[in-house]
Amino acid sequence: MTFTHLDAAGHARMVDVTEKQPTVRAATARGFVRCAPEVVAALRDGSVPKGDVLAVARISGIQAAKRTPELLPLAHVIGVHGATVDVTIEDDGVSVEATVRTADRTGVEMEALTAVAVAGLAIVDMVKALDKATSIENVRITHKTGGKSGDWVRPGE
Repeated sequence: MTFTHLDAAGHARMVDVTEKQPTVRAATARGFVRCAPEVVAALRDGSVPKGDVLAVARISGIQAAKRTPELLPLAHVIGVHGATVDVTIEDDGVSVEATVRTADRTGVEMEALTAVAVAGLAIVDMVKALDKATSIENVRITHKTGGKSGDWVRPGE
């Protein structure tokens, strides 16, 4: 098996995508922020002391998608041409879903995952005074489209 992020000597390298043609690509990721019942109640009635948790999470996730190459040293700088972050309050926490789109030479899976993770971190940051046990769970790609490998959907999603 050949690892594209390693050179012949086993050193990390950034994959050269110069010769690839830009194509439309998209990726969706999901995750979950598990919270105590009192946090869920505060989210539902808008009484979290730090403010509008869901709005901050959405903006944080979008910003994170655009800054992914600053966080992941081997990720390519690409044009993030579309990014949505949806947050939904559920009985045991908040579900987070991000979809990122581009027309570039490489995919946006890392951008979608980063968006979900950072949106989740924003939620944790804003509710940690109410529930120190709040946790981020099950961050994963659920589907992707475009690129050399084509479309993919996680089984069971």
